[in-house]
Amino acid sequence: MPSKLSVRISAAAFSAATVLALAPAATAVSADAVATPGPAVDVVTQKVPATVAGTLGASRQALVDAVSADALSRSAAVRGLARTDALGKLAAEGRKVVVDVRSAAPGWARGVAYVEAPAKGHTHPEGWLYIARYVDGQWVTGVEGDGEFAAYIDSSPLVGAAERRTMSAYAKHKTESTMGTTANTAGLLLPWMPDYYMTVTGGPHASDGVNGYWSSLDFAGGNASGRVRSSREGTATSMCGAGGGWTRVIHPNGFSTDYYHLWNATYYNGTSVGSSALLGNIGTDVCAGGSASGAHVHWSLRTYDANYNGAFTWLNGRTIGGWTWWNGGSQYQGCATRAGVTACPGTAIYNRTS
Repeated sequence: MPSKLSVRISAAAFSAATVLALAPAATAVSADAVATPGPAVDVVTQKVPATVAGTLGASRQALVDAVSADALSRSAAVRGLARTDALGKLAAEGRKVVVDVRSAAPGWARGVAYVEAPAKGHTHPEGWLYIARYVDGQWVTGVEGDGEFAAYIDSSPLVGAAERRTMSAYAKHKTESTMGTTANTAGLLLPWMPDYYMTVTGGPHASDGVNGYWSSLDFAGGNASGRVRSSREGTATSMCGAGGGWTRVIHPNGFSTDYYHLWNATYYNGTSVGSSALLGNIGTDVCAGGSASGAHVHWSLRTYDANYNGAFTWLNGRTIGGWTWWNGGSQYQGCATRAGVTACPGTAIYNRTS
């Protein structure tokens, strides 16, 4: 805990330096949010409903600073850079850090933070759930990957009983190394109804289309009517907020799945959902950056350890929706196999429960 507090104190100092370095502008806020008093860095956008802002009071800006500092420290795009340099790099690329405060209670706050993807290329944003606690005059944040996050799941009044049961069971489930190919993905479906089909438009590829494990697949069309559904039961969160096309579902087996580019997305905020729960429709939404040339769902698989340290993981050798997925010679070219049938990009495949 002391090390986290020292980080929070440093974050406040960095924030002041950043304001001087980056030509201050008004922090962007959502339509139902309150305006930020005084100068702020336009790279950091905060979404704070007026009712939540009233609960936070004067500590609101300190919370945003603390959460954004954690997001920057975890972002692959700017990891290792000083705060001023990190924000300058994102500003030059036209990208923002978004801190969305969804709920608050005396001494507690909860929400989502993400770093937008570059506007060019088929890329996916980086995002984290967080819970924060006000301790000795400082916000101590727990984001996915911190021990504090798992601890706060157990103790925060902002976590409901049903969600706590699902999340705690999941957090205490230790998965194998993210490099493994034999993790138990039993019960994970492809992102539409069982016994219906969609067309594979992109085989295994990195979430950002460039770097990292080939964790993602693209699907479109078919007789599933474009409806995107949860791969398994779990806890669902709309990462971009209401109207945004990015949903994360944390499952009770050490995995989570991300769904991007959705249209007409159902809004979830730490909501317990069943398997095949409707998330939205295939679309071209880029609520957190990136691009999409045609309506599809960009689906990604992540593994976690006991501290919710999430990482995109290899699909290679894993069976999902009854199909075993294999990397190709290059990204997007990989195929799936089932019962002697090979399905490569351009092939329509049925979603199977076994």
